Formats: sequence, structure tokens, C-alpha cells
Amino acid sequence: MKKEGLPSLFIETFAWYYRQLVEGVTGLIAELEIEPVTDLPDMEALPLRLCQIGEEALARTAVIKLNGGLGTSMGLEHAKSLLPVKNGYTFLDIIARQAILRRVPLILMNSFATRQDSLAALKAYPELCGNIPLDFLQHKAPKIAQADLSPISWPANPELEWCPPGHGDIYTALVTSGTLEKLVAAGYEYAFVSNSDNLGAVIDPLLLGYFVEQGFPFMMEVADRTEMDRKGGHLARLENGRLVLRESAQCPPEDKHHFQNIHRHRYFNTNNLWLHLPTLQQVMRERNYRLGLPMIRNSKTVDPRDPTSPPVYQLETAMGSAIAVFERAAAVRVPRTRFAPVKKTDDLLAVRSDAYVLTDDLHIEPSPEQQHQPVVITLDDRYYKFANDLDVRFPYGPPSLRHCTSLSIEGDFCFGQNVVCRGKVTLVNQTNEQVKIADGMVLEGEYQYG
Repeated sequence: MKKEGLPSLFIETFAWYYRQLVEGVTGLIAELEIEPVTDLPDMEALPLRLCQIGEEALARTAVIKLNGGLGTSMGLEHAKSLLPVKNGYTFLDIIARQAILRRVPLILMNSFATRQDSLAALKAYPELCGNIPLDFLQHKAPKIAQADLSPISWPANPELEWCPPGHGDIYTALVTSGTLEKLVAAGYEYAFVSNSDNLGAVIDPLLLGYFVEQGFPFMMEVADRTEMDRKGGHLARLENGRLVLRESAQCPPEDKHHFQNIHRHRYFNTNNLWLHLPTLQQVMRERNYRLGLPMIRNSKTVDPRDPTSPPVYQLETAMGSAIAVFERAAAVRVPRTRFAPVKKTDDLLAVRSDAYVLTDDLHIEPSPEQQHQPVVITLDDRYYKFANDLDVRFPYGPPSLRHCTSLSIEGDFCFGQNVVCRGKVTLVNQTNEQVKIADGMVLEGEYQYG
């Protein structure tokens, strides 16, 4: 790790987690150790007077975006945030324009793989340049061989010997990069942190005002779990009354039925967080710059594309798990519109279509026809898994989906211009030839080919 130029503070932090692994710590959180969270303050019920408090606090607020992902699941080899997503704008274009509109500094937590391309893209926005650096780097950690708990050696591709340590690394990276110190010294008190691929995560004066008035050190935005969220992490409460985040990798197998019970554990973490920066700086100092977040022991193979390659552990932490560290840390329920991640091409097609609109204040929101029931899209991974697959099969852009409730595509199709989908649309192509959808065609119901 020293040869790789990693800072000593991160090496010491990794060593602390590695000792836990050797000692048999699993990082699991049993159902008996927690209680469900039954009620939370609701953003939609907050008094509008808080907006003024939030507006006044914007001058002391920074926006931090987690920007370390390459988007490999969609076949990308560059930062996922550089993918065109709406009206020709990339994620990063929209994020930058939002920051300029609100006059807040934008800071990216980049990985070694995303830094160069992302900073090059931000040169188009000189207004962002100020006294705060535009980015800081996430660290990297060695993968650990499950066979003997040694750092894995993989001469075929040495880069695969390393992995990100989870977004919980943000707290250490803010310190080692000097970014936290610079923010506090420049008078910034608050930070809004979120994933760069979550188009719903915009700085909101109402939430900022609530955070400021309550004087919280840390606040997590959570949303109602649905059947789609059964396998994702949830919020719970410890016996000491503090809130805790339990990820799927931290749930014992015997408690999976409780974990997936969305009526018992009602809220999931959107990964939209609000931080009081002076408190974070103080707590980091008090704890020798190690928050002690719960370890997540992720079991993988050294080559994620080769299931027969040697099994490894990736030692990670979750950014949201810091909710259990701070006294008076809080959570607030937010509407689902604040959680709109683009994880698959299904999501990307929906957002690129007219089912979503880009507002004047640079929010991406469901179109008026989609407000109550956003379109559900299911694409055949054989033909639509990667972003360039969409470009090839939708050469004129997505069909109109404003009046569509669901679009399911099985098999190979190529869409012409001005295609409209209405209601529930199902396309099935069981032939060996690509089916072309004619220009101007209105699709409604089920279509079988072959």
C-alpha cells in the first residue's frame, strides 16, 4: 500500500479492519440487536418557512458527489457521470449546472479511474473554479484471499488486486486530501452528499433549512421501501436508541426473512446525506481520524467476470453507516422522487424519453402524465444491456413514453422515428432476425413475432 502511494492514515484504517477480519469479525447485525423504525419526520410535512433558512444557509453549503463509478454494468469504460442522459446533457453537465444555479461549490469524490475524464469535462464550467478544489480521490484497498487471508496476487491483471473500500471511505478521504480542512477554514458548515447517478438528489432549501434549524450533526434521507427494495439495506434502531443502517451483506442468513420484510423495516437509505462539517472535523479528531464504521465483508472473486477465479474478501464500509456514530444523528422521510438512480439501461431509456422532463431549475422529474405511476421498463439483456445497444436500436432516440405504463421488450427490435407507446406495451421477437418498428407507429398491447 505504501508502494502505491496511499496515505498512512488510510493504511492504518485498513489495517484496523483487516485485524477485525483475522479475528473473525463478520460485520453482521442480527435482528435481535435492532428494532424497526416506525415513524420519522416527513419532508412533505415540513413547514415552508424552513425554505428561507435554507436559502440563507446556501452560502455556507457545499455539494459533494460520489463519482467513482465507471458504469461497467452498462458497458462503459469511462466515468458513468459522462454518459448523455437528458437533452444531450450528461449526468455531470446537469450536476455542474445545478451547482452554478445555486451558487454552491461542487466537489467530486473521484476514483483513479474517473478523475482525469471528469475534471476534463468540468473545464467547460469555469464558474465552478474557486477556493475549494473540484475533487478529491477515493482510496483503494487490497483484495484479501479467502484461502489464507493474505493480499491476493493476480499477475494476469494486477489492477484486479485492488478494489474501492466502499463509499464510507469519504470521511477518511476528506481528511487525507485536506478537503475537509479547506472547507471548514473557508467558512463552509454544511455539505450535501449523494451519488452522481441519482438524478433526484438535488440540493433542497427546505431540507437544508430543517437540517440547520434542528442543529443535527448528520442527517440521512430515507424513502419508503417497496417490493423492488426488499434486497436493499434498511434503517433500524439500536438498543441505545441510535439509528443504524443494515446492508444486505450485514444480515445473517437466518434473518433474511426479517430483512426483506418491507412492512417491518419500512425505510431504505437513499444515500443522500447532510453533514455538519465542523462536527465531522471534531469527531474525526476525537477518534484519531477513524470513525469506526461497521465493516462490510463482501465475498467476491478476484476477477468479477470470472466466477472460477479465486474467492476474495473486499473490506468495505458504507457512508450512511455513520448515522450510528454521531449523537443526535437523524433521518427524514423523503418522496421517491429524490431517489432516481440510473443503474441499468432500463432506467436510462426511461429518463431519456419524454416520460421525464428537465425543468428550468435543472431538476429531472416525471412528466405530468407520469406523476402517479412512472413507466416500468424491462429490456432484454441479450440486446439492450449496454448503453451503446440503446444507441443502435433506438437510432432516433426513445419512443414517446408519456402515456405508457409499462414497456417490456424481449428479443431484437430497432425503433424508427416518432414511435409512440401507450398503456401497457409488450414486444416479443422469437425469430432470428431483427424486427423494425416503423416510423410513426403507435404501440398499444402485445405484439408477437415468430
